[in-house]
Amino acid sequence: MYQDENNLYHYSYSSDDQPGQSFEPSGYQSGPQQPVQEMKPVKKNRMGLKITALALVCALLGGAVGGGAVWALGGGLGKNETSINVSSRPATQVAIQQVDGKTAMSDAEVYAANVNSVVSINTTGTSGTNFFGQPVQTASAGSGFVLTKDGYIVTNYPVVKDADTVKVTMYNGDEYEAKYVGGDEDYDIAVIKVEAADLQPVTLGDSEKLNVGDHVLAVGNPLGELTFSMSGGMVSSVNRPINVDGTPFNMIQTDASINPGNSGGPLFNRYGEVVGIVSAKYSSTGNESVEGLGFAIPINDVLALIQDIMTNGYITNKPYLGITGGTMTSQMAAQYRYDVDSGVFVYSVEEGSAAAKAGLKMGDVIVKVDDTEITSMEDLTVAKKQYAAGDTATFTIYREGQETTVELTWGAVPADQQSNQTQQEQQTQDNSQYGNGYTNPYDIFDYFFGGRYN
Repeated sequence: MYQDENNLYHYSYSSDDQPGQSFEPSGYQSGPQQPVQEMKPVKKNRMGLKITALALVCALLGGAVGGGAVWALGGGLGKNETSINVSSRPATQVAIQQVDGKTAMSDAEVYAANVNSVVSINTTGTSGTNFFGQPVQTASAGSGFVLTKDGYIVTNYPVVKDADTVKVTMYNGDEYEAKYVGGDEDYDIAVIKVEAADLQPVTLGDSEKLNVGDHVLAVGNPLGELTFSMSGGMVSSVNRPINVDGTPFNMIQTDASINPGNSGGPLFNRYGEVVGIVSAKYSSTGNESVEGLGFAIPINDVLALIQDIMTNGYITNKPYLGITGGTMTSQMAAQYRYDVDSGVFVYSVEEGSAAAKAGLKMGDVIVKVDDTEITSMEDLTVAKKQYAAGDTATFTIYREGQETTVELTWGAVPADQQSNQTQQEQQTQDNSQYGNGYTNPYDIFDYFFGGRYN
């Protein structure tokens, strides 16, 4: 009770306070007294109180039992506390191994041994003009790998094709302006050069020794910004023929994750050797999306060509046939009474070429090269890649209603055509494009063969 007379609020909570009595501070003069309504006693629900009390008791007992169980599991007295288990294992130390072709490595060791040999490539170029006639600037990114200490770098042809500037970034952050040395679209390879010394080159392996199921790793620059990323998988197939933008290739198929920006990067085996050049990925076919279909160019298929580019700026021994050809169709065969409806139809023969020297003529249909069946222009392009300039092959051709064979020595692509990827030699054409000023091959048939088989 507050009975201090000096207390302004001099309340009295004594037991003899009467119901309805007004409580006022000391010295306060009140006005006319208002009647105070008498409060009626509330009848208590005894049963509700009992139920509530019982529930509280049960809750307390349950908490006590649960706490006791936790206490018991925690180890008894003194252990009743929350704890987080943290491992004390020391960090794994990754040793940098020497790539010797004999020592198998962990994935981390392959990465550590080679990441300084992988490069990120960023290019700028000009692609036509806009509505106002202004040049349109383009930018792209890819990957590559160091082949020699003095700065020769290998990548895919599209990565640096038509680039105005090429910038190379090393793992340690060093940047170089690169010079384009040469490349070839048919083989999807290119060589660039930076002015540097004592770079760390990769070690090349033997792609012929790969087996389906072998473990492989890809290191590169996916999406052009996730630099020096590594993905892993297995060899899904070897010597897999695929078609990339109309050009056939022999590829290593892998389920390692491949994305835009990985192009041109190295594919390593478990010994840390480069066995392929990452080149392409299938992301969809028709209306269906696909996963785990990445491809790399076998290093054995292009090593000699890469060395040729490094020395001469182009492939000096690239085989050259010297024809303008296209795929033979059943429509052509029916209309002009040919007994074959597949192969490569020869539209024209370049004077002085390997084809001319072998006796090939306009109207011939190439159906076989050595033991390889030729059903389309793509087949002939694939077969051609198995030869070099100076090699000899037996061509089986259809001529004037019968098959005959000719011996052909492959020529070399003229130097002045190396920079022109649409040269006349064996260009793939559809039925509306026939080259050499002719708009329709059937006109040629009518002129030279009209009525011959009537």
